[in-house]
Amino acid sequence: MKGKLLLLLALVFSVPSLSFASVDLVKVDKSKRRMYLMEGNHVVREYRVALGNSPKGHKTQEGDQRTPEGRYYLDFIMEDSQFYRSIHISYPNLRDRTHARRYNLDPGGDIKIHGLKNNETRPANFVQSFDWTDGCIAITNQEMDELLNLVDIGTPIEIYW
Repeated sequence: MKGKLLLLLALVFSVPSLSFASVDLVKVDKSKRRMYLMEGNHVVREYRVALGNSPKGHKTQEGDQRTPEGRYYLDFIMEDSQFYRSIHISYPNLRDRTHARRYNLDPGGDIKIHGLKNNETRPANFVQSFDWTDGCIAITNQEMDELLNLVDIGTPIEIYW
């Protein structure tokens, strides 16, 4: 329903309908540094992402600078942080907490998709050309605005190498 209503609004206001896609899944391919916003089997947006300094492998503990792998959910938006807007990823899940407990580790948390650091003065394309987060998924500020317009709270996110 949401997608049809937005498409109708796009037609009425002569706005390209692609900007009002109904995203039902976010995929992150860590090995390619790409995030895909999916509507069914169709990619409606693709972004280059920056990850943590040790991106290969699943996040297992606080401070390992890895982005978790698996299926999670985008569970709430944070407007007040050290980054330009962000949406939280539901890491750690029960499996992550159980694994951490078994090995007496702190699984960490606070994993998000976010824009650039507040007060960043370097060009976004330069900043995004290398991995610089502590395990989050970073996109440009403009892309972050677009993502938050296209993705609803509760949307699943699949992260893989």
